[in-house]
Amino acid sequence: MEVALDKLGTFGEVTVDGKQSDADCKAIRKFQQRYGISPAAGRAGPTTADVAQRLAATDTSRCKTGSGTTFCVDLTHQTVFAMRGGKVVLKPTVTRTGMPGFATPTGAYSVQNKALKEWSNPYEVWLPYWQRFNGGIGFHETTTYIHTKSIGSHGCVNLLPSDARAFYELGKVGTRVYVFGHRPGT
Repeated sequence: MEVALDKLGTFGEVTVDGKQSDADCKAIRKFQQRYGISPAAGRAGPTTADVAQRLAATDTSRCKTGSGTTFCVDLTHQTVFAMRGGKVVLKPTVTRTGMPGFATPTGAYSVQNKALKEWSNPYEVWLPYWQRFNGGIGFHETTTYIHTKSIGSHGCVNLLPSDARAFYELGKVGTRVYVFGHRPGT
């Protein structure tokens, strides 16, 4: 956990020594709060460790980008980030993609339309910060706890509220979307 947090940076001072200090606990709590991990108690449980390892393992160079903005979805690590001109403009964050039978399709797409709030007829739920990129599949704020591994989306790219807003503000109709990797279990 310390190694992953140290690699990610920005959460406070972490000493990589195998011991959990007060500074480590503060950094872990800040990390848990940022990524919506409950409870955000400053102790590194399995969910915290899993999220930190997935983020630290995300290789942004695997995303095929063009000259403009590209939203990159890493199915293998269940992370998403944005790049522009080969540089990361939104750091990797957690996502939840398609569950078995509803796999998020890999490939290159583009944002087809956007809505601050889109009603999903099949699932009877509002989808905040909606950005459609393939048929009925798009980016949106999650409507459930994103870290529940036993569930997935119906193909959409679920995001934490602050991340959904950041991607919505950055994206435009025509923004490139590149989905790569394979979600374990699908």
